[in-house]
Amino acid sequence: MAPEDSRVALPFSEACERNKEPILMALRQWLEEDGRVLEVGSGTGQHAVHMSRHLRVVWQPSDRAINLGDLHRRCQLEGQAKGSLGWLLPPVELDVLQPLWPEGPFDAVFSANTAHIMPWSAVPRLLEGSAQVLKGAGLLLLYGPFHDGGRHTSPSNAAFDQHLRSLDPAMGVRDVLEITDLAASCGLQAIDDLPMPANNRLLVFRREPAAGGEPQP
Repeated sequence: MAPEDSRVALPFSEACERNKEPILMALRQWLEEDGRVLEVGSGTGQHAVHMSRHLRVVWQPSDRAINLGDLHRRCQLEGQAKGSLGWLLPPVELDVLQPLWPEGPFDAVFSANTAHIMPWSAVPRLLEGSAQVLKGAGLLLLYGPFHDGGRHTSPSNAAFDQHLRSLDPAMGVRDVLEITDLAASCGLQAIDDLPMPANNRLLVFRREPAAGGEPQP
């Protein structure tokens, strides 16, 4: 099969295609050049390819084993396009419920549209694992729909939450206040909450210095 035909056969997310540019613009505010970024839950790889093309960073995609085959294919076919600013690494396996995470430290951990898909019991593991692999003062950036104290930010998000829970009661739009409290318990301080298109948000957390005021390694 020719490369062009292989590319057509890859899984494709309309949502990723719509939101990749707004996310890129937001990440430009936070990611420093030549930094190492771990993406948790890369899915189809569309974000990984787009960000590595337009940001001067080293981008490490990851996902559960079941998704790695297609993710590898997209990264191989589209990842190192001529003129790319950054570098896209081969995807690695990562299940937030497992103790083994990619070797850090990373300057940032990015994850889009994962918190509402994974069971709520996995969200603390996402935060704990991110804190462990981040360098001192490193950033965790979470993108997706969120609500505040149980109050949805839009009717569409409330409907989406209901739809998710009808598919699986363990899924659902998550509460920023609960996530912020969990993050703080992991040494991650909330520093920004950016509104994004389609009633999404980008939550930004910074890894706090270790006891004594020195950044953690």
